[in-house]
Amino acid sequence: MFELTLDAYAHSNKLRNMNPYFKVLFALITMIVSLISTSPIIPLTIFISLSFLIIFKAKIPIKFYLKFLTIPLIFAVITFVYMAIFFGVGLNIFELGIFNLAVTADGFNMGFLVFARILGGFSCLAFLALTTPMTELFAILEDIKIPKIVIEIAMLMYRYIFVFLDEAINMYHSQETRNGYSTMKNSYKSMGMLMSSLFIKTWISGEQTFVAMESRCYDGSIKTMNELGSIRSVGMKNFMFLLSFEMILTFGIYLTAGFRIF
Repeated sequence: MFELTLDAYAHSNKLRNMNPYFKVLFALITMIVSLISTSPIIPLTIFISLSFLIIFKAKIPIKFYLKFLTIPLIFAVITFVYMAIFFGVGLNIFELGIFNLAVTADGFNMGFLVFARILGGFSCLAFLALTTPMTELFAILEDIKIPKIVIEIAMLMYRYIFVFLDEAINMYHSQETRNGYSTMKNSYKSMGMLMSSLFIKTWISGEQTFVAMESRCYDGSIKTMNELGSIRSVGMKNFMFLLSFEMILTFGIYLTAGFRIF
């Protein structure tokens, strides 16, 4: 299953033992650099660089990474097309021939910049998600004094995403074997039944979980396995790599500030 495989890769990749503080800092700073860039070159460079790290350093299979990339890529393409047609003013570079719609130079440049930023930002999140287990991320959130209630809700949500997703997939396959999706009408009916049944199961499971936690002396807090050490243990080599990489990207932003495709 895709989501379970994602969690498995986070625990078994080749960058698994790298200090999680470094990975979080690297991903967040790089994402900020991608967002502040005024040209698409730097976000695309970030996307290529982090994809290289994910595939060749973390050893995440390229087939899985491309599958992981599919949905944000589709979203980025739709955003690019929409902005190219409906945003921007100036010279028309392509006439669609319907409803006087056209792609303008300004709209194309704006859309492509947003497209590049989406890919750059997502590659940062993908790097973090595919190389760092969620348990370590929760421990970091606790270490930087994020309110405990926020962390606990996030932990429970993350835990039950997989439980209910597995339940939904089993119900879907069960309906499919009974021709529940053979026609459009049957598909709507089956999907409605699936959602309603899953909502009820979710509600019941939540009540059962709360009762089970109370019976085990739940005192209002869930402990995280915080064995991360300290940010001081990141190491000078990693800090120098982070500093050099971000300085190169920042200098690239300055050099490419005036870049436009049209």
